[in-house]
Formats: sequence, C-alpha cells, structure tokens
Amino acid sequence: MSSHDVVELILRDHRRMEDLFRTMRNVEADRAAALAEFANLLIAHASAEEDEVYPALRRYKNVDDDDVDHSVHEHQEGNEALLALLEVEDTASQEWEDKLEELVTAVNHHADEEERTLLNDARENVADERRAELGQAFREARAKYLDSDCGSVENVRKLVAG
Repeated sequence: MSSHDVVELILRDHRRMEDLFRTMRNVEADRAAALAEFANLLIAHASAEEDEVYPALRRYKNVDDDDVDHSVHEHQEGNEALLALLEVEDTASQEWEDKLEELVTAVNHHADEEERTLLNDARENVADERRAELGQAFREARAKYLDSDCGSVENVRKLVAG
C-alpha cells in the first residue's frame, strides 16, 4: 500500500464499499459473505474515523465542525440501515432487496457528502505529513476494529442502541 494519506485511505474504503454493494445486488453472488465483509468494513471505517480522524479535523479552523457532527450523525443512520439488513434472514427475499437499497442510499449519501466537504477540506488545510500521521492512526484503529468482528449483528445492535 503506497499511500498513507488518510484521505486516500478513506476514499479507498468508500470504493470498496461500492464494489461490495454491486456484489450484494447480484442475485448470483454470495450475498451473505459480501454483507459480512461490508458490515465489518463499514463499522471499522466509521469507528476509526470517529476515534482518530474527526477529532483531529475539528482542530482546523477551515474544517466546519457542523460537517463533522453531520458525518457522525450519518454514521448512526448507516448503522441503523445496516442492522435492518443484517436482521433479514433470506438474502433472496424482496425485504432483503429493499433493506439493501436503504443501506446503499444512506452510505452513498454519506460518502459523497464526506468526500465533498470534510475530505476536500482536509486535503486543502491539513499538511501532507499530518495526513500521513492520521492515515497511520486510522489504519491501526480500523485494523483493531476489524479484528474484533465489529460488524457482527450483536455489535451493530449495541452501536445502534447507543
């Protein structure tokens, strides 16, 4: 992995989530496996952002705190949509399709907004060296969450309950 830039790492996760959405929409694919990978990635990614990236971005005067707060709120919405999908038993059902589309909408909306606001602001206002430090912290936190099976239905339920 060449880039340690936190912005690049976050973007890479966003693109991976889009790939997993394509897999989950494919009736021939192993939807349950794609969902399991997606759930772990989404929770690890959002948790690492909230632990390491967002608090650092709040310290920059050219990064809008309201954008940070809004992103945290959207993570919660994403978690709720994820839980709704994880709780559907039958990956071939219409209910699964409907809950998947709700999740896709929530996550794509958030990723798009985050890329246009916070990530652009970080690119413009945060020095390369600091972005690399944040990238390292983000990767370590993300790995720790991934190792803890953070996308399990039990854990997502706990997160949604707050």
